[in-house]
Amino acid sequence: MNFRDAWVEPRMKDRNRTQLHYARQGKVTEEMAFVAEREKLEPEFVRREVASGRMIIPANIVHRNLEPIGIGIHCSCKINANIGNSSAASDPGREIEKLRTAIEFGADTVMDLSTGSLLDETRLSILGASTVPVGTVPIYQALEQAGGVPEDLTPDLMFDVIEKQAAQGVDYMTIHAGVLIENLPHLAGRLVGVVSRGGAILAQWCLRHGKQNFLYTEFDRLLEICKKYDVAISLGDGMRPGCLADASDAAQFSELKTLGKLTLRSWEQDVQVMVEGPGHVPLDQIQMNVEKQIELCHGAPFYVLGPLVTDIAPGYDHITSAIGGAVAGLYGAAMICYVTPREHLGLPNLEDVKQGVIAARIAAHAADIARHRPGARERDDALSRARFAFDWEKQYALSMDPANARRLRNEMLPTGCAPDADYCSMCGPKFCSMKLSQELTDLGKERISHGEKNL
Repeated sequence: MNFRDAWVEPRMKDRNRTQLHYARQGKVTEEMAFVAEREKLEPEFVRREVASGRMIIPANIVHRNLEPIGIGIHCSCKINANIGNSSAASDPGREIEKLRTAIEFGADTVMDLSTGSLLDETRLSILGASTVPVGTVPIYQALEQAGGVPEDLTPDLMFDVIEKQAAQGVDYMTIHAGVLIENLPHLAGRLVGVVSRGGAILAQWCLRHGKQNFLYTEFDRLLEICKKYDVAISLGDGMRPGCLADASDAAQFSELKTLGKLTLRSWEQDVQVMVEGPGHVPLDQIQMNVEKQIELCHGAPFYVLGPLVTDIAPGYDHITSAIGGAVAGLYGAAMICYVTPREHLGLPNLEDVKQGVIAARIAAHAADIARHRPGARERDDALSRARFAFDWEKQYALSMDPANARRLRNEMLPTGCAPDADYCSMCGPKFCSMKLSQELTDLGKERISHGEKNL
């Protein structure tokens, strides 16, 4: 018996099974009620947000061990972790370890970006083990089936892959339907061109055939599949900037306008949609980018990769992206895609996944606090109280990485210092400001108890 079996079975007779469809019929689904409880919102409010398109609940009817989440401006800021094999390394077991690590440290969704061999095996293993929504970029598998030659892709091949992945239980899919042939000349002046794999594949297909992007011209085929399985569309930014010099250019914004039109087409068919955002953006342009997306895409949830705010930190891009992600989340981005320390350098290992998730989690949490979301600061305040009380165990338990917090303190404990001592190696026993503050507080209370008025 899976978590959602009893919820989903009664819907199997319906032609359109999307959360958006039910929300517009006035129905609060079990998934909406679950999200409402998680987010400390009223179920009817969640239904209205889903009905408006401002919130999505990615929950394929086949993926029944899923615990639903809401992605939208009125939800807590979510984070996604990318995992998956590459053509240089295929091991489904290793990807399951990455999945578990990502979920342990706070990933709200994962994307299987596998290329190379064992694609179906890896995806099915991830779906079977994942209690969070799983996303994919189906053009990767379509290209593998086309022998790795972009111009050999066909619409039928592409939509067969999309249908197969939907039937396997994929909850949301990145679809690069906004890469239009008439906008490709905008790329000419770029420093690094197209950095999206899906975007590059479709741009090459368009130029080789001299035809419009078939994902755009046959978008209705995609919508029919999405209605059947309740797959949410993540409209991919195939012409996103891959460096600061290319940020906020004509190529990026021409595609964004197209994604706004495709958002409306999706909503006309009651299909859930979110919109992907840029990867490299200077700090001072992030607010404008978020607000422009909200305007052009009619309030659909914005899902950003980072964004990275500088290009000079290979090995530390989980930090450059967390800075941008916090700012994007503050101004209204609904989900942040993590970046690992190995971004631009190689396929991430388990430790990279952990570091990427934690960095993105910090960014999302900072955005939640800044936007005054319900309960966002409760954990911070609890940890601060534990810190002032020198309750080390509670501090560890409330931290994002308890084992690491414990290790860092214990490694530097002075000789003879007990693990629960009321000081650490930073200040020692005599220079701790909080210990002195406690003494001042105790002294003040003592004087008050003795009737001293002028303190």
